[in-house]
Amino acid sequence: MSKTVLITGATSGIGKAVAELFAANNFQLILCGRRQERLNALKETLGKSTQVATLNFDVRNREDVFKAIHSLVGKFAQIDVLINNAGNAHGLDYIDEGNTDDWDAMLDINVKGLLYVSKAIIPQMVARKSGHIINIGSTAGKEVYPKGNVYCASKHAVDAINQGMRLDLNEHGIRVGAVNPGLVETEFSEVRFKGDTERAEKVYQGFQPLKPEDVADIIHFVVTRPGHVNIADLVVMSTAQASSTIVKKTI
Repeated sequence: MSKTVLITGATSGIGKAVAELFAANNFQLILCGRRQERLNALKETLGKSTQVATLNFDVRNREDVFKAIHSLVGKFAQIDVLINNAGNAHGLDYIDEGNTDDWDAMLDINVKGLLYVSKAIIPQMVARKSGHIINIGSTAGKEVYPKGNVYCASKHAVDAINQGMRLDLNEHGIRVGAVNPGLVETEFSEVRFKGDTERAEKVYQGFQPLKPEDVADIIHFVVTRPGHVNIADLVVMSTAQASSTIVKKTI
């Protein structure tokens, strides 16, 4: 029987690429996101290859998270793999100039949202003594860069939660690991710069960044290892990137 995978932030970027790759490899999918029209389009496309369910909610809303996940029935009720992918950066400011609304959004989505979704799913994994959780972190969770302050803090929290989750769930036979990408060419920078497309595009100019498909391929590799193998923490960057602040560019 094929495994069922729940992916948050599935409507764009890494989440969408993961959904497409996993569908091609016969996983059943539960796709979560805030944009219903994108969820509908994905279900129509990927539903030709596998069984797909969609859940429309914002990970920041605890009540909606639990209601949506607990509404799953039948073959979708048992979640074998959770991919905590939903996350965002908002703003790039010195800490004294930071927007508190941006801070709230990053902490609510990147930290509390990950916790809410995990809390809704982990009990069933514990009951079965089986499951696999992949937390999508960032190189920003391994280092801090100028103007990254709160975003980096939120991803450092993901790193700590991933480690704590792995320790706490060890006795239940649940695999827990993180994939931490560097620069990936997605809508990430456009969201960070609040729709300033020109500024967002400059982030990825002059070098070959990672593509969402690159990260999806790695996540698929992690999930498909034998049951006794757990890839606990993985960092991946493009060849041109050495750190958050050192990128070899041709322009």
